[in-house]
Amino acid sequence: MCDRLRKVIAVKRWLVLGLICLQLLSSCSFTNSAIAAGKTLTVATEPTFPPFEFQSANGELQGFDIDLMNALASSAGFKVKYQNMPFAGMIPALQAQTVDAAVAAMAITAERVKTISFSRPYFKSGVAIATRTDNQSITNFDSLKNNIIGVQIGTTGALKAKSIPGAEIRTFNDSPLTLQALLNGNVDAVLNDRVVILYGIKSGNLRKLKLIGDLLTEEFYGIPTPKGSPSLQAINQGLATVCDISALV
Repeated sequence: MCDRLRKVIAVKRWLVLGLICLQLLSSCSFTNSAIAAGKTLTVATEPTFPPFEFQSANGELQGFDIDLMNALASSAGFKVKYQNMPFAGMIPALQAQTVDAAVAAMAITAERVKTISFSRPYFKSGVAIATRTDNQSITNFDSLKNNIIGVQIGTTGALKAKSIPGAEIRTFNDSPLTLQALLNGNVDAVLNDRVVILYGIKSGNLRKLKLIGDLLTEEFYGIPTPKGSPSLQAINQGLATVCDISALV
């Protein structure tokens, strides 16, 4: 990880090991011409997805994505105004151009790029399975068959859950609620981002929960913007400046 990014992102080392800043295949020279100096971008975020974005006890926005966006905004010369909204509402908001971008650990998928544009990738992760430590019957994806699965609305974990034969899918508005439902025995397993599950278990001291099996997907997170947005150039410029590696840290 570059020194500049290390100074502005205060994230536990085990999380930072998952960071990947990829170079674009082509070499581009970026300028600030796409965004007037000092312009403010309205950026959607969902502060219930720790450690990527969450609120402190006094309501301050924190997390990996927030620190990253602040860093690249400072580098590229624009300002940020955050707007809280549910994850499922972000793509419609981007399509309607009521926000300029979003920071929400959003995976770049073929379906999403049909309607919105993404920055270069900045993080590599994937969907994982969580269950209770006393559950010995769920050991991998195939064993999820006919179980009750908890997912967060609009996530790639929710999409993956649809392919489980005979499963009952229960949806929740945010990640902490899925883990709480699992802890309470209301669902048999949860599908969500591996880092988010690990952080939830560790920070909440949820010793009765565990991760099982391998990652179900390989995903790359990007910063989404409306199609054809002039903001994308400045966002990519910021990423190119604060990140200067092309492999896993």
